[in-house]
Amino acid sequence: MNPKNPPTGTTPGTPDDDPHPYDAARTTSATRASGTRAIPRIPLPPATARITVIGGAVLTLASTFLAWTWTHAFPGNLTVTGYPGGLQVLTLTGAILTIAHTLAASGTPGLGRLSPTRSHTATRHLALGTLATTWYTLITIAVQLGGIVNLEPGGYLAGAASLITLLGALALPTGQATPSPPTAPLPPWAEILIIAAVFGTGLYVLTYGIGTAYGELFTGFLLLTGFTTAALAKAGLITRLSQLTAKHRRITITAAFTAAALFPLTQDTDEYTLIAVNILIFSTVALGLNVVVGLAGLLDLGYVAFLGVGAYTAALVSGSTASTLHIHFPFWAAALTGAAASLVFGVLIGAPTLRLRGDYLAIVTLGFGEIFRIAVGNLNGESGPSVTNGPNGIPNIPNLNILGYNFGDTHTLGSLTLNPFANYYLLMLLVTLLVILVFSRAGNSRIGRAWIAIREDETAATAMGINGFRVKLIAFALGATLAGLAGTVQAHVSTTVVPEQYVFAGPVPPNSAFLLAAVILGGMGTITGPLLGAALLYLIPAKLQFLHDYQLLAFGAALILLMRFRPEGIIPNRRQQLEFHEPPATAGPTPLTKAEA
Repeated sequence: MNPKNPPTGTTPGTPDDDPHPYDAARTTSATRASGTRAIPRIPLPPATARITVIGGAVLTLASTFLAWTWTHAFPGNLTVTGYPGGLQVLTLTGAILTIAHTLAASGTPGLGRLSPTRSHTATRHLALGTLATTWYTLITIAVQLGGIVNLEPGGYLAGAASLITLLGALALPTGQATPSPPTAPLPPWAEILIIAAVFGTGLYVLTYGIGTAYGELFTGFLLLTGFTTAALAKAGLITRLSQLTAKHRRITITAAFTAAALFPLTQDTDEYTLIAVNILIFSTVALGLNVVVGLAGLLDLGYVAFLGVGAYTAALVSGSTASTLHIHFPFWAAALTGAAASLVFGVLIGAPTLRLRGDYLAIVTLGFGEIFRIAVGNLNGESGPSVTNGPNGIPNIPNLNILGYNFGDTHTLGSLTLNPFANYYLLMLLVTLLVILVFSRAGNSRIGRAWIAIREDETAATAMGINGFRVKLIAFALGATLAGLAGTVQAHVSTTVVPEQYVFAGPVPPNSAFLLAAVILGGMGTITGPLLGAALLYLIPAKLQFLHDYQLLAFGAALILLMRFRPEGIIPNRRQQLEFHEPPATAGPTPLTKAEA
């Protein structure tokens, strides 16, 4: 045997049957990470804990078929015995999910695919989500109606049963109870069906959330959805889904677009379709800001001004009766004009200011946003040239007409009916897809890698030959162009543009503060992160009207909690996730302790 080339698994000077201490330590570390059980928070035998969880969840489920209150003064019809209604449906859903995952994590035959990690941490999240939704309902009933005397026996049973369920879940070991048995790979058609079912379920959940009729139901929906999403991540289902979507990328894109396009067909009125249109506009602008902040690392506090430039430009050239230019471009020309105007403003503002860094750049961009708002308010023919009608804005922007298809009319396509806002929704969906394509291509290109290098360390990137000023100016110009493109559609959807729509912070998004928060909340440098962040930040104020007086207070508290518990965002970039959190114990060799050495 050649001592210079020992066989695999051996070390020079170490017999084959005597493992190296380093390998023994690595094996011990891996065994600790995956093969042992964590000590439960409540000392109960595992079998007793499982029975407690399942029994408590069954009682919680049964309580939803009983009356929780005696009066119809609380919304949701919680006075009927025999079927659940309102917030009871959410408690029922949480109880069913808790039972299903407890059985799956315990090794019940046929349910193994529901919990690839076999971890009871997901069970705790589901039990906690059910408890939070149930107790929120009971507390809200007591507060709104004047005391717990307004609760019926079904409400007391729901509160006690959901608490018992959580106590049982806390008694379960959080580690993997038994090694997860290998599962046979699914055929391709089954994987495609799973992807289609996931997007169909996502469409149903989104439609239910947007269509909630009152704030209490929407708050309960957010509670249960948040805990359920965390449980799915702990159970390993999100990782499995990511693997399937990466394997069937084209099918995934097709399913996602189809589910999004079907949304307006699920609505009977324009009320929630209009909310969806505004969410898409907000999301598109957030993606443009993500180029500047998420990829290039430039803090822009006046980004909403570029949205305003595109909107005002489109309003001036789209044939509005209040336009001072008295011209009428077709939509494609108005869209290109608005995007080009925003591009020009992006270059003009970026060229003299992008040599600044950090807080200084943020202050300058904040000033630009305020200058734009004040300027369009003064271009009224008195304080300045007559261009924008000043504070009155530009009203009466006509509906789009593309190839004879009037977006302001209701159209019937066979058995399908498209209302006016459904037309704008589909148009905005195409614009969003275009922005996503531009963002993904730019982020994966050579210039995108230069943006990331500038974001991580501008001095080091400049030393390696990257022209920092030119790269940052391209990012600034591209982000401004995407915002201007979205602004052209926003002008036609709202039919009026006024200066008050484009402020740094205000009660109605989009504004610069909320756009920046959407990028940070969702996850900087990703595509799905800003989309989710923008949807949440627009939908929550729209559904919870009582937050208008305390919106900034709630907004600040949410950001503090986010920075404390998930600083990388809801859907983080992998690089940033590793920066904020240490890798798990199984990620690599661990240093030896004295005892192991």
